[in-house]
Amino acid sequence: MDWACQLLGLSPEFLNSSEVGGGAIQNTASDSALIAIVAARSLYLRHHADVPLTNLVIYTTSQTHSLGVKAGLVLGLSVRVLAVKAEDNFSLRGETLRLALEEDERQGLKPFVLIATVGTTSSGAIDNLPEIQQIVQEHPSLWVHVDAAWAGVALACPEYREMCHLKTINELANSFCTNFHKWGLVNFDASTLWVRDRKYLTDALDVTPPFLRTKQGDSGTVIDYRNWHLALGRRFRSLKVWFVLRSFGAEGFRSYIRKVIRHSYLFLFAFSKTDNYSIQTISLNRIFANFVADSDILSLVTPPSFALSVFRLDPKLKSVKQPQYSLETLNKMNKLFYSRLNARHDILLTSTVLNGVFCIRFAVGSSRTELSHIKQACDLLHREAVLTMKAWEHIAAQEHY
Repeated sequence: MDWACQLLGLSPEFLNSSEVGGGAIQNTASDSALIAIVAARSLYLRHHADVPLTNLVIYTTSQTHSLGVKAGLVLGLSVRVLAVKAEDNFSLRGETLRLALEEDERQGLKPFVLIATVGTTSSGAIDNLPEIQQIVQEHPSLWVHVDAAWAGVALACPEYREMCHLKTINELANSFCTNFHKWGLVNFDASTLWVRDRKYLTDALDVTPPFLRTKQGDSGTVIDYRNWHLALGRRFRSLKVWFVLRSFGAEGFRSYIRKVIRHSYLFLFAFSKTDNYSIQTISLNRIFANFVADSDILSLVTPPSFALSVFRLDPKLKSVKQPQYSLETLNKMNKLFYSRLNARHDILLTSTVLNGVFCIRFAVGSSRTELSHIKQACDLLHREAVLTMKAWEHIAAQEHY
């Protein structure tokens, strides 16, 4: 865990060797979030013993993984889902958080934990942690858990740390999670959770009957990992993380992350008429602009996020007299498009809905993915898009008559 902590550039406060903070491997990011919320609840109630559980509130956003809502169901706590906007790239802004905190406090409610995300599953959104930090300074009782389940391993590459707000994570986060089994080359399961102060975690989860007492545990000379998660027993998962780190090394791991992101950018260019370009030097904005300008049938719904591109069928109008497609019509087109893709066995994509917009996720994550695979996928998507439009026009003509 200390190797991984250092690889990602996390603060030394999160190291096990600090003997204050530390980390442990969990099953999934859902388990990590649940454990962090349990610790946050315990800490809050210790300082606010008169607050009833019914007044406690977990904060998530509409882009947060379902783990936030599920934690509320498991713990019997209220969850408030904060709205995020497309114009903010589905990122939680500080003003949204401030207004929610003020509104809930006026109603006597007690928000005690915020699940902020770096690289949401649905869209790859990154919450605005610097703005959130400014608000949290005025609400010191609010625990901040940063869920970077998918995108967190990108922190291994120094060039992505500013985008991921690493500096703010190191200053703000009470707990941080990323899954090495998602984009970190480790087989499921290997969710790494770090806490800034392990005492808050172990105080919340420490149940030590006589038959579990040991001399070493009583003296504090060993870490009792049974107090770092919900179950008593644990699987031996550290070895497979060790194998990956030893096999690839830090530079090999970074090269893999960079390769995957580079291939994701190639997907954006596959529909472009531009032949000469440099993936290393071209900016994300230019990639996005070229793709949107040159494609006549597909477009991005959000800017690309690391190895994820969220797109949809969005055919350009054939003439200035042709009426614009409504959102409802575009959603129906894209559901037809996705159903065709989903019926195939040579490509696997997933869909999502972003503030009412049905769209499709193209995610690159395998170490064996090469440029040829990206080109094959793009050719396939273009053919299916064309066929979908022909099918749609046939359906529309039948409905008209």
